[in-house]
Amino acid sequence: MKLQNKVCIITGAAQGIGLATALKFAREGATVIVCDIKPQAVEEAAAQCRALGAQAEGHVLDVTSREQVDAVVAAVKARHGRIDVLVNNAGITKDARLQKMTLEQFDAVIDVNLRGVFHCAQAVADTMVAQGGGVILNASSVVGIYGNFGQTNYAATKFGVIGFTKTWSRELGPKGVRVNAVAPGFIETPILSTIPDKVIAQMQEHVPLRRLGKPEEIANVYAFLASDEASYVNGAVLEVSGGMTV
Repeated sequence: MKLQNKVCIITGAAQGIGLATALKFAREGATVIVCDIKPQAVEEAAAQCRALGAQAEGHVLDVTSREQVDAVVAAVKARHGRIDVLVNNAGITKDARLQKMTLEQFDAVIDVNLRGVFHCAQAVADTMVAQGGGVILNASSVVGIYGNFGQTNYAATKFGVIGFTKTWSRELGPKGVRVNAVAPGFIETPILSTIPDKVIAQMQEHVPLRRLGKPEEIANVYAFLASDEASYVNGAVLEVSGGMTV
């Protein structure tokens, strides 16, 4: 199993890509630390991981709160003695065109998608450096490579996450900590639930494979990057989009 005995923190792990990643990591032998803002969903996700035979625990976590992030990281380190992998998956969208976007919409997305990634990475970095190794995986997006109509705030955060990844890979790489990003394309997750079928069909037409991706297909990439099989992959932004461009 790729992740045998690795202690892995996954944010936004109660649904969508995060949940698929937690379950994939569980199947690969990881100790899975499920983090999300919804208490019941956190416990259900952790239970699903345990049902697969993994050691798993849930923490209610708002990544915009540094106090909560520090508390969860401290609890995980105290219980398990180490932190091997952080998957910065938590994210939100609040879409609007530039001329219509409110400051509240802009700030909310920046706080979760960018500041939250910073909080979590900074909170685990010292532990990973001290133990001589670790992996930080950041959720970017094809929107963070190409931009997208109506997503000023989201695109800014996903571009920013790429900047984090490139910078941290240089800072932490010499200390044994690998940092990479994954840039998913259009994936079948609850975040698409409000999009009309007509628009979904148009999205599929943009993809050479003529379909949306599945959360499990992103989870498989995270599992590879988290594993020793990717031991020479650092500072990469891996697009997983079926070949699409926005």
